[in-house]
Amino acid sequence: MNEAKIINDPVFGFIKIPRGPLYDIVRHPLFQRLNRINQLGLASVVYPGARHTRFQHSLGAFYLMSEAIFSLQQKGVFIFDSEAEAVEAAILMHDIGHGPFSHVLENTLISGISHEDISMMMMERINHDLGQQLGMAIAIFRDQYPKRFLHQLISSQLDMDRLDYLRRDSFFTGVTEGNIGSARIIKMLNVVDDRLVVEQKGIYSIETYLTSRRLMYWQVYMHKTAVAYEKVLVNVLTRAKNLARQGRDIFASPSLMYFLLNDVDHQWFDTHEAEALQMYSDLDDSDIWSALKVWRHNDDKILSTLATDMLDRNIFRCTVSEEPFTEADVAEKAEHIATAMNISQADARRYMMSLGTMQKDMYSVDDDSIDILYKDGTIRNILDASEILNVQLLSRKVRKYYLCYHRV
Repeated sequence: MNEAKIINDPVFGFIKIPRGPLYDIVRHPLFQRLNRINQLGLASVVYPGARHTRFQHSLGAFYLMSEAIFSLQQKGVFIFDSEAEAVEAAILMHDIGHGPFSHVLENTLISGISHEDISMMMMERINHDLGQQLGMAIAIFRDQYPKRFLHQLISSQLDMDRLDYLRRDSFFTGVTEGNIGSARIIKMLNVVDDRLVVEQKGIYSIETYLTSRRLMYWQVYMHKTAVAYEKVLVNVLTRAKNLARQGRDIFASPSLMYFLLNDVDHQWFDTHEAEALQMYSDLDDSDIWSALKVWRHNDDKILSTLATDMLDRNIFRCTVSEEPFTEADVAEKAEHIATAMNISQADARRYMMSLGTMQKDMYSVDDDSIDILYKDGTIRNILDASEILNVQLLSRKVRKYYLCYHRV
């Protein structure tokens, strides 16, 4: 009996997962791990409802992919059933390599290797476990399959990943500006010369989508309070890593301790792949929270202070500026914190502060373009086709400078 499994999703309603390779992927331990990783990292410090997971997002992206494939097939785009299943499998697994709190710790616990690289290793592991059924899915994910538009559905400026996370993140945060018309955008998709295009009738939906994306970045993903909270977490893990390497007794689960004691980068994965991938697979948000609960009682003042800040929501104060902060600004804050906490200024700078930039553009002219298909068969880039959006506004890189520091 080959009945589909049905999941009731709060954003899209009933999602059907057919038995076979797709259902086997969802049941796989590496996919189930995504239940323990928050989609929006620490954004719930600002938006308490934002506690949805990478698991939910991956299922949502799968649903949109199945809708897109069905819509394209109805328009005469020839997609084999095996290709449809493969691209659906690829979108299910596209985020499988994320670490705890999604993007927050990408350069803290690991460095020099992206979550996409780790996703690729995990896909190979799942492919092995499922009897090598996912070769086409992996080829599509790597953009090595002849039908290039299938890869665009997974990774482009108008992919199913983005269409889901904007809708989903808008739903769970309550920021209604991100509530894009994903169903209409999908209905307007077509393929010309092996490239995804959007039919002319969909141009207003694309304009709304690009504007919504910009609003969501600055209201949610780059919200200064969430950024400041993330910096507390990065700094407490950096402190724990340094103490552990000095031989201090630091509590951590075996998987977390592995990343505290070792410099895990691309080369490390190349030489320790089986071990490193197993440890990474065992790591999720709960490892970090359980460690923080113990670290708040540690006799190291910096570690205990930062752990307490995380647990009790004592967020770094964050000042955002259009101009870079001067050395005098940083030195003044470091001296004040060092005196109040009776620690060195070097430690105050390294652990009790964070200096950096936030940058995002709404539309990258260097990335895959969004092309509009007119009724006469001509194709124009969204930058030329839109009446309300212009290239200067769309591609302008907005850069802001931040200085986050411990409240004393």
